[in-house]
Amino acid sequence: MELAYYSDYAVRLVNTEEPARNKDSLTSVEVVRELFGAASQMARRATDADVTRFRSVRTRLRAVFTAADEGDHTRAVDLLNSLLLEFPVSPQISGHDHLDDEGRPRWHMHLADHPSNATAGYAAIAAMGLAFHLTEFGADRLGLCQAAPCRNAYLDTSTNRSRRYCSDRCATRANVAAYRARKRLEAERTDQDDDHTGLTAENSQASTTAGER
Repeated sequence: MELAYYSDYAVRLVNTEEPARNKDSLTSVEVVRELFGAASQMARRATDADVTRFRSVRTRLRAVFTAADEGDHTRAVDLLNSLLLEFPVSPQISGHDHLDDEGRPRWHMHLADHPSNATAGYAAIAAMGLAFHLTEFGADRLGLCQAAPCRNAYLDTSTNRSRRYCSDRCATRANVAAYRARKRLEAERTDQDDDHTGLTAENSQASTTAGER
């Protein structure tokens, strides 16, 4: 498994909150456990205390995405490095659960379970995954959805680095809003042109009447 895969842990955690909509789905230990996905062993250690700790890590991870989205890549790296220092990982070679056609293990790097608590384990995996993604693909591949008020985090995997939205739904919504805005602007310009044409006609008629006098 490529270590950049673990960057999805960061995205999942950041997107449990929608600040512009004042929404937060990270409200219980059950939600915390769901974030771990297939890492069920680590999830079982989660307690109510991890809800608050997860929110703190979430704030710091969002700051990484915000800095990258604003083009301040040095700050994004500094913020991510602080997380890596606070939540170190223990990489291991794994593969016994993934066999090839001949029954041989498919060896790959795996980020081992963290011994202290669920938050530390999740933060370590999320930060390391994000670090691998950043160094492999670039800091400009970390973004926040441009379809206001969404601002969900996403990882740009497009071939031309053109992604601006977290989902097809947000992209469609933004395109519709832009189309409607263009139509309103065109209508306003048409009204202004009509008003200008009307005033020009009135002025011409007034000049002709004055000349006849």
